[in-house]
Amino acid sequence: MNTKLFVGNLSYNVTENDLQDLFAQHGTVTEVNLMLDRSSGRSRGFAFVTMETKEMADAAVKALNGTPLDGRNLTVNEARPREERPGGGGGGGGHGRGGGRGGRRY
Repeated sequence: MNTKLFVGNLSYNVTENDLQDLFAQHGTVTEVNLMLDRSSGRSRGFAFVTMETKEMADAAVKALNGTPLDGRNLTVNEARPREERPGGGGGGGGHGRGGGRGGRRY
């Protein structure tokens, strides 16, 4: 069964190919997903790497967590499921103005 790893503290110069090559030293990599900023297209400094088995993933975590890559020490651990966020966005009310009809009373 595939195991997804979180890889953090990445240099902005690191590519998906760099991560593929690095993690492949510890087992079969099935997917690499470098997270990019939507507006600039630049790396956000973290990625997800999926290893073919839990044993391979554990070996990669043990070998790579805290090791330097392009001048930064990697954070590597098993990815947690994404937390549910409240839907929507919006909301917020009157931004400190209070509700109802404002203005002066005569």
